[in-house]
Amino acid sequence: MSAQSNWPRNRLLLALPAANLKRLMPELENIHCQREQVLMDADRPLDHVYFPDSGVVSVVAVYADGSIIEMATIGREGCTTLQAIFGAKISSVRLLVQIPGDATKMSRPAFTRAMASMPAFRSLMYAHAQAFLEQVLVSVACNGAHSLKQRLARWLLMMRDRSDDDALQITQSLLAEMLGVQRPSITNAARELERAGAIERGRRQVTILDRRRLLTASCECYQLVRSRIAFYLPKTYS
Repeated sequence: MSAQSNWPRNRLLLALPAANLKRLMPELENIHCQREQVLMDADRPLDHVYFPDSGVVSVVAVYADGSIIEMATIGREGCTTLQAIFGAKISSVRLLVQIPGDATKMSRPAFTRAMASMPAFRSLMYAHAQAFLEQVLVSVACNGAHSLKQRLARWLLMMRDRSDDDALQITQSLLAEMLGVQRPSITNAARELERAGAIERGRRQVTILDRRRLLTASCECYQLVRSRIAFYLPKTYS
């Protein structure tokens, strides 16, 4: 267990009653996540769940040819527990670190015990599951209905909500993979946002210069996801 006085920072854990969090602390481990680190891979044992404290994790589908596409993102407002909630022991998705930072790790057996013994913890995890599924559904609709520039603006705004800095440590190659497009396409979309004064591209990072302009470029799905998460998890989303 970490000795840091400000750990954990994950807002889902901090939304628990103090007595529940105190009971959980011996089961929690503070870890640092590197950019593009795979926390868990598809078709591998689901040994742990993760509660991001400062980084951002993408939940991605992995295809037979090795290509990937993002289904949802998880930051300090959430956790990677959806499969564990329903008793899965093998992961069907890859958990990929998009924005480096700290996270809280918990073993799956400890998570299962907490679900069984703490009603407040169980209720919070079910609320998170509902919010997570809403995010996935909105993302699916967005991918089919809106332009790449709008989707990129939405994605960057969601990353910023979960980050402590306007400079997002992300490469354009990884952006292309996450949004399911070719690198030239993401470059063109990012260039449009840059010309509008919303962002600035750098080596292995994208810096948000004007959030208002990025909001204007985004589709309505950004606010829709925010409102859905806020409805189910009013104490956790910024």
